[in-house]
Amino acid sequence: MAPTYTDIEAIYRAQSGRVLASLIRLLGGFELAEEALHAAFAAAAEQWPRDGLPESPRAWLIQIASRRIADHVRAEAARRHREAIVVSLVPPEEQLALAADEEAATGRDDTLDLLFMCCHPVLSSPSAIALTLRAVGGLTTFEIAKAFLVPEATMAQRISRAKQSIKASGVPFQMPTAEERAARLDAVMHVLYLIFSEGYTATSGPELHRSDLSGEALRLTRMLHRLVPDDCEVAGLLALMLLTDARRAARTGPAGELIPLDEQDRTLWDQGAIAEGVTLLTATLPRGSVGPYQLQAAIAAVHDEAASAEDTDWAQILGLYGLLQRMSDNPMVTLNHAIATAMVHGPAAGLERLDALAEDPRIEGHHRLDAVRAHLLERAGDREGAIAHYRRAAERTTSMSERNYLLTHAARLSDTPK
Repeated sequence: MAPTYTDIEAIYRAQSGRVLASLIRLLGGFELAEEALHAAFAAAAEQWPRDGLPESPRAWLIQIASRRIADHVRAEAARRHREAIVVSLVPPEEQLALAADEEAATGRDDTLDLLFMCCHPVLSSPSAIALTLRAVGGLTTFEIAKAFLVPEATMAQRISRAKQSIKASGVPFQMPTAEERAARLDAVMHVLYLIFSEGYTATSGPELHRSDLSGEALRLTRMLHRLVPDDCEVAGLLALMLLTDARRAARTGPAGELIPLDEQDRTLWDQGAIAEGVTLLTATLPRGSVGPYQLQAAIAAVHDEAASAEDTDWAQILGLYGLLQRMSDNPMVTLNHAIATAMVHGPAAGLERLDALAEDPRIEGHHRLDAVRAHLLERAGDREGAIAHYRRAAERTTSMSERNYLLTHAARLSDTPK
């Protein structure tokens, strides 16, 4: 059966980062490799529905992209009136073809290397992370902008400037040394965290999850943990992903509707992933200073180890969010701290925390702020206020699953007799 456009789009989401990583390794540059990647997928969209899916889509894409690069090399050679660009006795187009064949035969995976390469020394950490999310994670500019809490146009300019800065710097786009990898590790972890987060709760679209992204983030984080097994924060990040992803099967109902944590069927949680995450965290916490990923993993573990929603140790979660707040100036951490405050000290205390947060321009207008306020107002008995904020949150989210959930709650409160 010939693949549909949807099938090809799914392959793009799953394979584009790995293909790009291989091309950059072969070419040593970013822009031409990215152009070749897009050309290869354009060829796939034209040929695969007609000819059928190749045995190895990834190898096919690398070969087609390599030919595009070889064509570019020949065109440049002609334009500069040279007979050939010779690195060795083998012409460049043959070098690329041989390298593509090697990729297909060995299954080499350069994605983690590309993560480190994208965290380039000429870039600020935010710019490097944004570029990597676009190149490796395959996230749209809109999705990246939402993750950074900035306008989409701002993020588009940031990514464009990042590419230009690398090109203008003259610093090679190549494999970093062990020392350079250590310096870029924090940025790489942040990228993996954001890719996982987008996969676990998609910014937009009809589905709550994008398992291709969360699965890839988990796979790469496992690779990173094998590369630096003694790094406590890498272990914490992997534990956080495992403990969070363990709940994925219970987060949606039969029609794809969102099911909040306190209403989930906990028998659907992946106990193997929970056990692995807890074991990692237990081995990591006593070894040294505790970082934000370890704290977030500890919070996830408290949720996962509770037999029911009522058994959740919210006092411990509140304490952990308090520690996390001291390490991070992230408004989402403050938002979650407000929820924990409400669970321990009552909805009025949580709403008081939200009032201060509402003036933060980074989160002003974000749907989660309205959704949390609606939930706390409902718990406080302010039905009209809760309805208004559930509806406002629904207007502001671009996720259909979240929108339906919020509108359903507003409708339920409207239909409830006073």
